[in-house]
Amino acid sequence: MGADREGSGRLRPVRVGVYLGCGALLLTGCASMPDNGDLRGVESTPRQDSQVRVFALPPREDARPAEIVQGFLEALTSDDAQYKTALKYLTTAARKTWDPFSSTTVLTDGPDARSQQSVKAQDSDGSYSYVLAGTKVATVNDQHAYTPDSAAYHATVHLTRQKDTKQWRIDGLPQGVVMGNSDFQRNYVSVNKYYFASNAHSGAAGQLGTVADPVYVREKVDPMTEMVRALLKGPTRWLDPVVTSSFPSGTDLKAGVTSLSPDDRNRVTVPLNHKADRVGRAQCDRMAAQLLLTFRDLTPTGVDEVELQRSNGSQLCVLSEDHAEVIASQRAAEHPGFEYFIDGKQRLVRLSSTNGGKEAEPVPGPLGDGGKKLRAAAVSRDEDSAAGVSVDGSSLYVGSLVSGASLGDAVLHSQGKTAQDRLTTPSWDGRGDLWVADRDPANPRLLLLEKGAGAPRQVSTPGLDGRIKAVRVAADGVRVALIVEKDGKSSLQIGRIDRDTGERPSVSVLELQPVAPQLEEVTAMSWAGDSRLVVVGRESEGVLQMRYVQVDGSTPVGAAPSALTGVKEIAASEDERLPLVAHSEEDGIVRLSSGEQWQKVVKNGTAPVYPG
Repeated sequence: MGADREGSGRLRPVRVGVYLGCGALLLTGCASMPDNGDLRGVESTPRQDSQVRVFALPPREDARPAEIVQGFLEALTSDDAQYKTALKYLTTAARKTWDPFSSTTVLTDGPDARSQQSVKAQDSDGSYSYVLAGTKVATVNDQHAYTPDSAAYHATVHLTRQKDTKQWRIDGLPQGVVMGNSDFQRNYVSVNKYYFASNAHSGAAGQLGTVADPVYVREKVDPMTEMVRALLKGPTRWLDPVVTSSFPSGTDLKAGVTSLSPDDRNRVTVPLNHKADRVGRAQCDRMAAQLLLTFRDLTPTGVDEVELQRSNGSQLCVLSEDHAEVIASQRAAEHPGFEYFIDGKQRLVRLSSTNGGKEAEPVPGPLGDGGKKLRAAAVSRDEDSAAGVSVDGSSLYVGSLVSGASLGDAVLHSQGKTAQDRLTTPSWDGRGDLWVADRDPANPRLLLLEKGAGAPRQVSTPGLDGRIKAVRVAADGVRVALIVEKDGKSSLQIGRIDRDTGERPSVSVLELQPVAPQLEEVTAMSWAGDSRLVVVGRESEGVLQMRYVQVDGSTPVGAAPSALTGVKEIAASEDERLPLVAHSEEDGIVRLSSGEQWQKVVKNGTAPVYPG
């Protein structure tokens, strides 16, 4: 871990140990640490192999205040499950009030205590104060939810000399923990926990729509047990109004259960408290399905089976991963048969998504016969229907993807004066409803057509600050991604879809939040997983780039898509195994499969989409 080589005090060697989890220190080295003077930022530890665990050292005898603060900050970045080493740097009273689990503040670099405002001050009682400073990247709250944040960070750490031991200890400090971004990336991992959409329709055979709720947990500190506890506590506050959990309120792990892990059959046994003792088999299966879907991100191969137990140790139910897929209808809907785009004749055409097909064919039905010229389209998730926007953007048509079907009148018209001020590309949600935005400056609207038919219903968008340029609804039907334009800049925002089913049913998009705040211009986007999107945009005065972002605003682990010159539109599937499809000014329709480079498919083509 890092050291201060520029403070005013002397430097002393400090042993640094890396623990492999097998009962021994792998290596021991030396780092320099000041025993006096001001502190520099705690240098972040390089990302370690997942099998390596890092433990901090307790304070040494007669350590000076600067060393105590430095050692404490380093202890916050270690793999100590209960922060026992960090607690040794605190007074007895401070240990009782400090809650390290209340939040995690992520800074661009480690906390810096050397600025003009944070010069060490010796008080009349012989105590010391350090003001920690930095620039925030994000905050992870007590529900493990990640929120981007670029504000300045300032916090005071106060130290006093213990009367009995004469040792310096921290007696005043902020709640939670703080660390640099690279330490955060080493310590934490993003995992989806799963709930059911509360207002979504059920599919065949009792299927239910699932919704991913991404959270961050400490990667090397029993993440499976931590994820189960997080799942049982319920959804994060932003998502809570539109999802439901099958676990009865108050359900927790049985008292005394400290760790969960798969056995040699890749089964995880989860003992629950008395709150779950009386659930029936169907409900228990749904509870187990939530766990199995949540476990998929925690192990390379997922978990094959989950057994839930009552508080007395008897079996509630056992569910396999295959049966969890059957319960969760969204999983079955994530495997589209085709990729779609508009060809040079302005027809809706399709390519096989399963065998890398390169020969496009017109879709069956009226949107593929060329009778109505199109500039954009969307295909329903069951691939039975499609919606198309006319070349001038003024009209929206919905037709069946069945040979011989006829196309009726337009279901929606825009009065915008130019093509850019008219209808966006539409989007189908998992309920079979069709969404589209009218960009007419005189009457900007977000509209919904139930089942793609009937009178368009205007969607309420309180809090929307700007004009919608693009709409993509998640398969779960409870989240919508919008590109919003204001003052010449365009941002990507995620909103929660609230459906009021009372006497006067209404639909609203609430609590819009930015997803890629570092991008000043977002030109295209698509859902690319349960909680991930692929985005095309640029930072201030930068070049156009393509990247993945999480719905919580964090950056997922892994490489960004390969660069693509002149990308205009992008399409991805929630099935992350399927390739990206894009429209490039230079090459037309191109495809990017995992581990490969962009491949040209069709020169004359635009507006690629997957079902949705």
